[in-house]
Amino acid sequence: MKKLYGAIEAGGTKFVCAVGTGPEDLRDEIRFPTTKPEETLGQALDYFRQAEKKYGKLTALGIGSFGPVDLDPSSPTWGSITATPKPFWADTPVASLFRKEFGVPIGWDTDVNGAVLGEHRWGAGRGLDTLIYLTIGTGIGGGVMINGTLVHGLVHPEAGHMILPRDTKTDPFRGSCPFHDSCLEGLAAGPSFEGRWGKKGAELPPDHPAWDLEAHYLALGLQSFLSILSPQRIILGGGVMDQPQLFPKVRQKLLALNNHYIRHASLTEAGIDSYVVPPALGNRAGILGALALAEAAASR
Repeated sequence: MKKLYGAIEAGGTKFVCAVGTGPEDLRDEIRFPTTKPEETLGQALDYFRQAEKKYGKLTALGIGSFGPVDLDPSSPTWGSITATPKPFWADTPVASLFRKEFGVPIGWDTDVNGAVLGEHRWGAGRGLDTLIYLTIGTGIGGGVMINGTLVHGLVHPEAGHMILPRDTKTDPFRGSCPFHDSCLEGLAAGPSFEGRWGKKGAELPPDHPAWDLEAHYLALGLQSFLSILSPQRIILGGGVMDQPQLFPKVRQKLLALNNHYIRHASLTEAGIDSYVVPPALGNRAGILGALALAEAAASR
C-alpha cells in the first residue's frame, strides 16, 4: 500500500492542511484562518481525523510552522511555538499534540525551512544542495539548506531579523518589528508599507518610490546571505513579491552591491534572472514542504 502523509502549513494568517504523497498526489486540502490556538488546532485535528476515515491511516505528519519554534528533540518544550508576537500563540505546544493524537512520526520545522525543503525536493532547488528561501509577506522568514541539510543550529535561522543599515534622512521610518529597530522584517515586510506610506503595498502604483526602497532593503539582506552562506540559488516567495516590478529591481541592486566581488556566472547580467527566482511551486511551496517534512520523518 502506498504511504500516505499529512501536512500542515501553520501560518500566522492561515493554516493549510492536506494529505497526499507529493505535487501530483494532493488528495485533499483545507484552509482556514489562524485564530486562537484551541480553535485552530482543533480544526486541524478534526481535519486529519476525517481524512484518516476517508483515505486510511497516516504514515507520518509534517508541520511547517510560523515561529520562533523549539526544534530541539531533547527539549521538554520540543514542538512548541515560543516567543512569537502572534497574540495567544506564545508557548503553544503543537507537534506533541498531533503525535499524541495520531501516534505517527512528526516532521516539525519552521514554515520556511519546510518551503526550502519542498523546493529542493520538487521545485526551484532541484539538483542543488545549498539554498535559501525567503518569504516576504506579513513577516519575513528564511529557510536555509546547506549541503542538503536544513539548518537549525542554536535554534533555527531568523533571517528576517538581521539588522540593516538605514539612512534616517531618506527613510525616517523606524520599522514595524516589535523586537528590533531597523531589521529586515521591520523595514521590508508587508506592515512596513502602511507604517511608512500610509497604504498597503498592493495599493501603491508600480512607479511609487516604495518599490525602489523595498528592493534596496531586500538586496541588502540578500548580499549578506550571499556573502555568508554562498547559496547556489535564492528563492523569494510571499505576497510582497507578487509585484512584477520587484524582482528586476532586487536583482539589479544585488548585482550593484556585490560589485563583481563574488565572481560567478550566476552573478552577472546574463545569470542573475536564474539566481534570484520565485518559488517554482508557487503558493504550494509551504504545504508541499510540510509534506516533504513528513516524508523525511517517516524515513528516520
